[in-house]
Amino acid sequence: MATFKAPVDDIKYLINEFLDTSELNGNPMFDDMTPDLTDAIFEEAGKITETLLFPLNRSGDEQGCSIDNGKVTTPDGFKEAYQEMSEAGWGNLTCKTEHGGQGLPHYIANAVDEMMISSNMSFSIYMGLTIGAYNAVEKFATDELKQKFLLNMVSGKWSGTMCLTEPHCGTDLGLIRTKALPLEDGSYDITGSKIFISAGEHDLTENILHLVLARTPDAPDGIKGISLFIVPKINIDSEGSLAEANHVSCSGIEHKMGIKASSTCSIEFENSNGYLVGELNKGMKAMFIMMNSARIHVGIQGLALAHTSYCGAVVYAKERLQGRALTGIKHPDKVADPLIVHPNVRRMLITMKAYTEGARALSTWLSFKLDVSYQSNNPQQRQQADELVSLLTPVFKSFLTDIGETVTSMGIQVYGGHGYIRENGMEQYLRDARICRIYEGTNGIQALDLVGRKLPAHMGRYLRHFFHPLSAFLEQHAEDKKMSAYIQPLAKSFTRLQNATLFIAQRGLANPDEAGAAASDYLKMFGLVAMAYIWSKMVAQILHDKGDMPDSFYDAKLKTGLFFMQRLLPETGSLLSNIMSGSDNIMSLGENQF
Repeated sequence: MATFKAPVDDIKYLINEFLDTSELNGNPMFDDMTPDLTDAIFEEAGKITETLLFPLNRSGDEQGCSIDNGKVTTPDGFKEAYQEMSEAGWGNLTCKTEHGGQGLPHYIANAVDEMMISSNMSFSIYMGLTIGAYNAVEKFATDELKQKFLLNMVSGKWSGTMCLTEPHCGTDLGLIRTKALPLEDGSYDITGSKIFISAGEHDLTENILHLVLARTPDAPDGIKGISLFIVPKINIDSEGSLAEANHVSCSGIEHKMGIKASSTCSIEFENSNGYLVGELNKGMKAMFIMMNSARIHVGIQGLALAHTSYCGAVVYAKERLQGRALTGIKHPDKVADPLIVHPNVRRMLITMKAYTEGARALSTWLSFKLDVSYQSNNPQQRQQADELVSLLTPVFKSFLTDIGETVTSMGIQVYGGHGYIRENGMEQYLRDARICRIYEGTNGIQALDLVGRKLPAHMGRYLRHFFHPLSAFLEQHAEDKKMSAYIQPLAKSFTRLQNATLFIAQRGLANPDEAGAAASDYLKMFGLVAMAYIWSKMVAQILHDKGDMPDSFYDAKLKTGLFFMQRLLPETGSLLSNIMSGSDNIMSLGENQF
């Protein structure tokens, strides 16, 4: 059977030892984040995810969601778990205290989110979407709308969604047809169809607030004419209580490959009453608050599923007896040695470990930079952090979700035939992980965003926020013999990344297909270099603080990091070859030749 252990110890190490939070020294929110407080949060999150959410994971997948006359029912136990999690405040960690939230930084909340997702990804989606909706309303809505909606969103009484996709358009939101007609009282009449709406209808909360992209009759064509509206499933009266239904209906739910306990709905708006969020025709600005938050969240989903798969694979590899070690019997008291003695099984396990722990460290570091972009008292520091997060968001979303699929597939392979059997639980993680590379902007779209928008932004200024610190790190440790096994591979891969960046900049200007053909390989290369940088920073910190004889936990970090440098990072060489081969080998085949 699949097993799950929350990564509490690794998270504590990253928060208490690895992460440098000096950029926000003196900020009350961060000064309060003492190890005593954060350790207690992580310990409690570990307990509730292991004992409440994980036991509902497989049963939720087996049962799925059902629909009857437009009403969606979630799997057994979900409603009770949602109420318990909401009452305990696990669904509002980053929400402002004045709205009833916990007011925690993202680097703390995202660590908790990883544990929630690891234990039950489908369940976590319901809470995660509400946080995204809260962020957009809190930042862009009027005070009247905030007062009307935010308290009940934060308490968990009401949930939120984001409604972008329509039957005829997905990524190209400029094609949206949903209409918003202005009414005399300042509200809008919303009519249109939306599909693929996660948590669009369910039985967990008494009301659902839909953030809907639509266009008014005189709006400009394309993406410049889109506005954002909040449309409650049930109207709210002047006293803030639930009133009549708002002509919002669920016409069906999708029967999916994975995340079956998360209701993915088709939603119909028929003369529904909605309220403008932000400025007219500036809806994408507000929606991107949700989308960027969601893309980081989806990257964490890839990491979380990788961790859960690794948990199951390690336990199985230590218990399953199969053959004898190539170098001689290791367990003479048993009829065979466990799987973990075999080099190929160990190769898969340490690959899973290296990717997962590297991704967790990258998530912790990037989440803190997100906090700096919001909370720093230094405007220049805020801007630099914001630009760094903007640069790395497509890398983070895509690379970590690629890792999620790779690692969950390896988890099945460690089990062999038993991994392919549904009752053992491992195949669910791969099915769940597969969506992460698709939704919130496919990984191909993320790659185009990276090379088409982020690289050329402000004459490459965003890149400098990553390239310059990495260069300084390499220079700092260039003569450090203890670090040479890590620094040399990092330096080589960074040079490849710089060469690829220059190639795309030069060739992409003359022929955009060159940039498009290189985009996905470039993004993966960027992800590998970013993870290698983080692994090297962890190693440097351990060697500096723990000396030559670190205990088992830190020794495992050094060895796992070295494996990443020697076995996984060299892929940047083949990726560079792919990029430098140009676009002709992709674009020369005629459409009629496919």
